[in-house]
Amino acid sequence: MASIENFPRVDLAKLEAEVTGALPIEWAPVTAEAVKREYESAAKEFEAMGAELISAAKKCQALTSDVQNTIRDTAEAYRREGKRIFESIEECALHTEDVRKTCEDVRRRITDGNGGAHQ
Repeated sequence: MASIENFPRVDLAKLEAEVTGALPIEWAPVTAEAVKREYESAAKEFEAMGAELISAAKKCQALTSDVQNTIRDTAEAYRREGKRIFESIEECALHTEDVRKTCEDVRRRITDGNGGAHQ
């Protein structure tokens, strides 16, 4: 196995100076402009995405409002129908009570002999 001491030592400062010196002087500003353009392009894409998200959020809000209105309207319709059915049952119960009383009166008259020939 090779020892790390056997590898040639590199002077990092010298290597950096050589690389930096080999680059053209115009390289840094051109690269900086390219990076700036990329960031600006990405920022515009974020803004476009944001506009789409805002539009989707507004649609969700409208849909939520529609759902709430539908639920409220449906609940109110059920309440009205429940009240109508209650009143109908109550009316039937009153008629049934009237019929029961009438039948009892007729039966009592028949039994007491006030209502007819059948005894």
